[in-house]
Amino acid sequence: MSKIFYRERNKIGEGEKQPRFAVVGVQGTDMTFFQFHLRKSELETIAQTIGAELVMLPRGSGEHGHDGKGKGKRRAEGKKTASRRHAASA
Repeated sequence: MSKIFYRERNKIGEGEKQPRFAVVGVQGTDMTFFQFHLRKSELETIAQTIGAELVMLPRGSGEHGHDGKGKGKRRAEGKKTASRRHAASA
């Protein structure tokens, strides 16, 4: 039986109008995903159609101090503009 491995996305919470799950990998089928962020109903429909089992991967324990808001370059405070960034490196 084929398996589809997925996990909850870090930056998306319940009630937001964005897909909450991310496909991590597929075993036992040559299926190609063109959209990796999916809703639970979409995952279930795909799995039922191809006869695959859905396997949810556990989230990390948070031991790295992750606050669930992502680790992107943009920060709420201390945002630098392009001119200040280049002036500081010159």
